[in-house]
Amino acid sequence: MVFQDPDDQLFMPTVFDDVAFGPLNLGLPAAEAEQRSRDALVRVSAWHLRDKPPYLLSGGEKKRVAIATVLSMSPDILVLDEPTSGLDPLGRRQLMALVKEFHHTRLIASHDLDMVAEVCERTIVLHEGRVAADGATREIFRDGALLARCRLEKPLSMQRCPVCGLVPPRSSAVA
Repeated sequence: MVFQDPDDQLFMPTVFDDVAFGPLNLGLPAAEAEQRSRDALVRVSAWHLRDKPPYLLSGGEKKRVAIATVLSMSPDILVLDEPTSGLDPLGRRQLMALVKEFHHTRLIASHDLDMVAEVCERTIVLHEGRVAADGATREIFRDGALLARCRLEKPLSMQRCPVCGLVPPRSSAVA
């Protein structure tokens, strides 16, 4: 699981130590833990950060390193809590590309509906502690009554421009 706030997840003296923590605690030999850590940091484009203390990283760097800590354990399921919160547009795009590369099961809790539209084929909408909808993301985001009932809005990529009235070109995720 990747926490919403990477500061709750990163606690070791260096980035490399943080990423190696999981594999070492799984009982893997040091050489394998090092290789997995290297591979995970390379995968998230953070190998150059390996010797830095986590508190010196930017928000986007911390998120990538937090994901690397999980990837180093070779999970079958990746759980992310609000993965794009607090990221600048470039960091958000990079994180979304990284999440798309993970081809196993992904569970993502998010209010970033544009990210959901781009990254997720299936969406479950929770409202007042209950499942309000479960289905194809594009179908859920087309259901205006459901969205209104659950106090949600269509992703910006599906809304009309308030100035010209046009809908932006649709991505494959919401077409």
